[in-house]
Amino acid sequence: MTDIVLSIVMLAALALLAGAYALWRRTGQVKQPALMVLLAVIAVLNVLIWTVPTSTGEAPISQIKAAGEG
Repeated sequence: MTDIVLSIVMLAALALLAGAYALWRRTGQVKQPALMVLLAVIAVLNVLIWTVPTSTGEAPISQIKAAGEG
């Protein structure tokens, strides 16, 4: 289940980037597309926080999966 959530967050980040580019090209606005890019960066950083291994070599997401199985 957690893999699905992380995948959806990454797809949303890609959609935000594509939408920001389209909005910028169509209207020439800067503020709204910049905020969309910022939100996409935050989403990607959240996924990285959950998936990058810690100093022990285990990712937080795998620790949660292991706790749920036990």
